[in-house]
Order: sequence, then C-alpha cells, then structure tokens
Amino acid sequence: MTISVRRLGPEDWREWRDVRLAALADAPEAFGSSLAREGAYDEAEWRAWLRPERGLKALAGGDGIIGAWVPEDRGGAVELYSMWVRPDARGRGIADALLAEALGWAEQEGRERVELWVIDGNDRARRLYERHGFRATGHTQPHPRDPEVLEHLMSRG
Repeated sequence: MTISVRRLGPEDWREWRDVRLAALADAPEAFGSSLAREGAYDEAEWRAWLRPERGLKALAGGDGIIGAWVPEDRGGAVELYSMWVRPDARGRGIADALLAEALGWAEQEGRERVELWVIDGNDRARRLYERHGFRATGHTQPHPRDPEVLEHLMSRG
C-alpha cells in the first residue's frame, strides 16, 4: 500500500488545522501547545504557520501530520515536531511515510543533522525514530507544559 504524503502551503490551512487540533485533543501531553490555545487561532495565524519560510508541514491524507524547521539555536540542525497519526490509522506505515518525507525535506535543504524531542513513556515513537536512524543524545529538558515530564533529545546524522 502506497501512502500519499503531501507538503502543505498557506492555502491548505484548513486541513492542517483540522488534523493539528485532532492531535492536540488526542495526545495533549505530547505537544508543547494546547487545544485551547490553537483552537483560538484565526485563519491568518494558520496561514502564517504554513508559509514556506517557516519550514515543512506535511499531511498524510487526514490521518497524520509532521512539521520540520531549522531553529536558530540548533547549529543548523533540522528539528521535527508535530508528528502525529490518528489512533485508528496507526500501524499502517503512515508515521514511517511522514518521517521519510521530513527527512527528504531536510536533505533537500542541505541539512545533515535532524533532531527531535520525545517525551518519557512514548516508547512507540522512540522505536519509530530509532528505526529511522535516530539515537538518544542524553540531553533532556522539562516538557514546556508539564515540568514533571522529561523530553529526550534524539538526533540523526
């Protein structure tokens, strides 16, 4: 089965919004933002988030999303974020396809190192990232919304 992953732009704001809000409702502990915060965004804010200069946003149908960008404080590394797949669509390779799209984007951007944060207890995500060559760096930080939960930095390249 081939999974179609599509890169999004500002005109796709409704699709990104709908899946992003579903992700925040399903797994609020996994994200640095909240459903209440992003549910209040207007069209202009969603469109701005999807501008090409703000990195990659990709969608696998209505079943999953991933984002990637190059933060100023990462020494040129790409950071992945917003990875999520609908619970009823998990186990079908959607996460692998989304991750492959983000890694392809990083390569197109000429970036060798790709990083991401994974929270304590999200073993399924950690295993996915390890399959794609990510390794734990030993760096941790408190989760932005719950300082009792640690995030672990993983890196590839």
